[in-house]
Amino acid sequence: MAGKDLGNLLGGLLGGQSAGGGNIVGSLLGALGRSGGAGSGNPLEGLLRSLSAGGLGEQAQSWIGTGRNQPVTGEDLIDALPPDVLLEVAHREGVGPHEAAERLADVLPRTVDELTPRGRLPQSGSLDEVIKQQQLG
Repeated sequence: MAGKDLGNLLGGLLGGQSAGGGNIVGSLLGALGRSGGAGSGNPLEGLLRSLSAGGLGEQAQSWIGTGRNQPVTGEDLIDALPPDVLLEVAHREGVGPHEAAERLADVLPRTVDELTPRGRLPQSGSLDEVIKQQQLG
């Protein structure tokens, strides 16, 4: 799925666009994909790999599981995400890196939780279907 399409679907899932005119989670997934952090296949897998490598694996896994979502802070994300990725997200959203990280900290737990309704990652080809189902439901 193209990054723009994923961003549009995520924007609908989250109830609209961010202040900068885009979707911050879609921007993050797109930036990770361009930096090589997402690898091939499911962009959520790439996000979780990146967060795990940055020391946030336990928190990210809680968002997938069926229990309580562990929070993260903007500072956590600044430390965990590749700097070039966060700068790209900030630029796309029209904010500074710290504000982008704070916005991501607010929406990532819920977004990943909603995209993993059965407590596991959807298969690569079915991520768009999960997003569409969340929009309809």
